[in-house]
Amino acid sequence: MSLENISMAKLAIAGVFFVTFFVAERLVNAANQPKDLPRLLRNGGLWLVVFALSPFIVAPIAGLGANELLWRRPEWMNEGAPAIVVFIGTLLALDCWTYWLHRAYHKVPLMWRLHEIHHRDEFLDTTSAFRFHIFEVVLSALLRLIPIALLAVPLQMVIIFEALLLSTAIFHHSNVRLPKGLETGLSRIIVTPSIHWVHHHARKQDTDSNYAAILSVWDRLFGSASPSARILDMKIGVEGVEDQSLLRLMLMPLMRRRP
Repeated sequence: MSLENISMAKLAIAGVFFVTFFVAERLVNAANQPKDLPRLLRNGGLWLVVFALSPFIVAPIAGLGANELLWRRPEWMNEGAPAIVVFIGTLLALDCWTYWLHRAYHKVPLMWRLHEIHHRDEFLDTTSAFRFHIFEVVLSALLRLIPIALLAVPLQMVIIFEALLLSTAIFHHSNVRLPKGLETGLSRIIVTPSIHWVHHHARKQDTDSNYAAILSVWDRLFGSASPSARILDMKIGVEGVEDQSLLRLMLMPLMRRRP
């Protein structure tokens, strides 16, 4: 499969999820959806940069990682019942890696400098799922080469995982209102809006929790689940700071910080 087809497949899947939840959160929202055009333009601007550069940077990195592996999987791992077990095990391993990578973005100062741009958003909805600095997207793609190489993950499986990761990110960032019973049940298995809302709470104790991306079990397993419950009027963002203009957000990783 060509890099162009990879990008188009991921874009199509993410596009369907985005349109579905973008419309849903405006029809059936959990919190009042703000009419904040500057915010949407900031989030959209960050996404456009990533969208424009990903085919030339991120997609080739994924292709390189899947083509330059440390070893080749034997045929029994790609056929029959064992292939299903390997497939599920690989997705679980990549999701666990994503959990620890997200945790590192909060604990390593240089990585937080990039990830903070995502957390500066002062409301949470589907557009927040695409609000990442291009430097963070590139760094994440590079660091994902580690499990890809160690596990000899085929390119097709990388595509499936990244499409799944994008789709679930759109879902758990969304402002859609789910029936309480449904959200409670789903939250035992996957990351839901109520779980991720707490992660974006502008209180450091909550921001430094709920790191899981797809399966919610990782936070419970590794002791990072927040005891806080989502409150719809809790302040979203980064404690003690405010959001910035698109230009300043783009330049933030390069700007000198005050001691």
